[in-house]
Amino acid sequence: MATQSTDLRTRFYPQSRYGGFTDEDQGIIFYLRVNALLRPEHRVLDVGCGRGKAAEDTVDVRRELSSLRGRCARVIGIDVDPDAADNPTIDEFHLLDPAKPWPLPDASVDMVVSNFVLEHVADPSLFFSELRRVLRPGGKLCMRTTNVFSYFGVLARAVPGRYHAKVVRTAYARDAREERDVFPTVYRCNTVWKLRRMLSRHGFSHYVYGYQAEPAHFGFSRLLYRFGVAHQRHAPHFVKPTLFVFAERAAEAG
Repeated sequence: MATQSTDLRTRFYPQSRYGGFTDEDQGIIFYLRVNALLRPEHRVLDVGCGRGKAAEDTVDVRRELSSLRGRCARVIGIDVDPDAADNPTIDEFHLLDPAKPWPLPDASVDMVVSNFVLEHVADPSLFFSELRRVLRPGGKLCMRTTNVFSYFGVLARAVPGRYHAKVVRTAYARDAREERDVFPTVYRCNTVWKLRRMLSRHGFSHYVYGYQAEPAHFGFSRLLYRFGVAHQRHAPHFVKPTLFVFAERAAEAG
């Protein structure tokens, strides 16, 4: 399967032969902008930091871009999973109770990174309220999440929850996704329009848009991979599988 996936990628994205990534690699695109906003004195909050699988990425440039530790003053991780305390890309860990305020003081961080977390959040209003609270005025939010209007979102809602882990492991076979890394999805705020409204309501200036990388998740099927390539190149932005969010907390009035 890995060989087929590689063959398909190099056929449709021949530049991937040089460095192991395509021009449409969403991890590189996302974290390149994160790094452009990062400053050495920043305190960064990684919401839903996970166990740090990005540190095992075999593509050097993507792995280095996604690991912010050492590029800023401190990386703080919070997660509902206690195993995330062992994440090698953070300096400090706090266990998160999703129904309670985050265990951080007001205006205590300069940047929040949220990487494929929002689709699991049952109370988006509380989530964005806490984002605003912990960010200093002028602080930046960088977020990736799944688009509920994409074929991923449609599939996730159509497949019973007990089968989600199996489907995700099949789609991300090359990443060796483990069952414990698959969490229930609810998609309460996963459209371009809902995100824009929520960000505006909580005092953020923002830019929200759809993005689609090469269809690595379809590497197990030549037919689906071809569909993914066509979708990546021609589908409108509001149905692209990933939503990118870059936002700034407004300064306090007066």
